[in-house]
Amino acid sequence: MSILDAKTVVPRSGTNYLPQFAHVVQGREKRVLGDVFGLTQFGVNLTTLAPGSASALRHWHAREDEFVFVVSGEITLIDDLGEHVLTPGMCAGFKAGVANGHCLVNKSAAPASYVEIGTRASEESAEYPDVDLKAEKRGGKWSYMKKDGTPS
Repeated sequence: MSILDAKTVVPRSGTNYLPQFAHVVQGREKRVLGDVFGLTQFGVNLTTLAPGSASALRHWHAREDEFVFVVSGEITLIDDLGEHVLTPGMCAGFKAGVANGHCLVNKSAAPASYVEIGTRASEESAEYPDVDLKAEKRGGKWSYMKKDGTPS
């Protein structure tokens, strides 16, 4: 299939984060659009954040580029330079290997949606500057641990 209404894709709301960090993304729903089309080189998600929800913990990727485009509502991008309000039509990009921890937070009173597009590297690592957490992806599977590599 090459055409669909993105709203018909069942949203995913869970997380792979360690339990002590899962609350950050409560209220986040991802419609994993790239998977529907069998895309393997990059991922595409339509993500909706409920008021008070975040896209992720602040992080950056070693090998994967990320791009976000705001579709509806108001979202606050938090990165190493501070807070930036994004509204429909605005976008942001994060180049792989640039140590600029970032996340999106819905600080408004209404749901907000954005499209996220990113590289699908089978081997990857992500750093989380605000918490004792790091992530590694091997063979396409993520694992999370303390920054020193020990289990959490």
